[in-house]
Amino acid sequence: MKKVSTPAESTVISTTSPTKYTSKFWFDDACILDMDHFIKNLYVIKEKGVRPDLISSIIANYASKWLPDLSTEEPMKSPATLTGSPVSVTALWMKKRFFVETLVGILPSEKNSVPCDFLLRLLRTANMVGVEMNYRAELEKRISLQLDQATLKELMIPAFDHNCGTLLDVELVLRLVHRFLNLDEVSKSGTSLVKVARLIDAYLAETALDTNLSLLEFISLAGALPNHARIADDGLYRAIDTYLKVHPNVSKQERKILCRVIDSQKLSPEASYHAAQNERLPVRAVIQVLYSEQTKLNRQLDWSGSFSGLRSPNPPPEAPPVRCHSKRDMANQHIEIKRLREDVHRLQNQCNTMQGQIERLMEKKKGIFSWKKLAVPMFQSVNAVGMIEDGEAGDKVGQTPVNMKTKLVRTPGRWRKSMS
Repeated sequence: MKKVSTPAESTVISTTSPTKYTSKFWFDDACILDMDHFIKNLYVIKEKGVRPDLISSIIANYASKWLPDLSTEEPMKSPATLTGSPVSVTALWMKKRFFVETLVGILPSEKNSVPCDFLLRLLRTANMVGVEMNYRAELEKRISLQLDQATLKELMIPAFDHNCGTLLDVELVLRLVHRFLNLDEVSKSGTSLVKVARLIDAYLAETALDTNLSLLEFISLAGALPNHARIADDGLYRAIDTYLKVHPNVSKQERKILCRVIDSQKLSPEASYHAAQNERLPVRAVIQVLYSEQTKLNRQLDWSGSFSGLRSPNPPPEAPPVRCHSKRDMANQHIEIKRLREDVHRLQNQCNTMQGQIERLMEKKKGIFSWKKLAVPMFQSVNAVGMIEDGEAGDKVGQTPVNMKTKLVRTPGRWRKSMS
């Protein structure tokens, strides 16, 4: 008669050869057992001195068999699942809640012993079935300790709260980021902070597609991380551009507030070139991007000039070899050409305006001179008119026709003798 090994015997055999975890999981037979028997066997395994990461693997495998929502693979067709039992929806809901709460209680307490993605899947199920708040707080604490190991797919937890208007639980991610920043380990390692910043930028780009996402929630999550956490702001710029594209009704003042989150000094040449032509950005943000690129270019030219001066104090007279222009140089040239065209167009408009003003002044001046020439013969003789014309030629334009008449009338002496 064939002897059937008990779960305890299989446990002892497996602890002596831990390499069997990679080929075939040895604890699959325990999945048909109830929860109490599984916990007893798990305590026996812990007493044998098995590593915490292997114990978490046992728990993850057991949970994926009973609850396919916790598995990364396709759900296996097995009767040993909570969804396969013919019970009511309420009873099934209660079973899932008890199952998740039990798993949270038996997880190894050592850091990095449980994968972060499994904790996120467990938290998603806990929020779905309405687990007690203390269990969810424990999961959030465990996730925040290793948030730099999370992936974007598992971080996108739906919002199961009816009061939340967004599809994704943005408030949950914001709590995880705040917990992560309050840890002491963050100040010791800057690599984890950079990974979290890259993860949050990718999450913002995905959640920006939600039309119900408010500007305050977006800015709160984008500004939660410190400025030194991001090496480059290309991911953040992509998220903001997506948000402005999906939310076209954002006011001009709100666009200015949103663009203050971006550090234009940290944009790549490609992102700066895109931002310079982006009509959704406010004018102030575009000017800052252009100014930053101009500053970077001047700094590079100064560095290259200083280095070339150090290397060769007396450069040769012949011309340097022609080099191929990079994408950055081409982008700067396009921006400079565009700026010069705008200056030329503005100067042309000013010249046209000044020319129109000069023409109007000339017309007024011609009208005044014609009135003088027509009015003078009414009071003077032909010789007087000739004298006025000579006076105009000699820069005596300021003398009026009436004065000229008085002067010319009093000049002849023959009339005075006759009067006497």
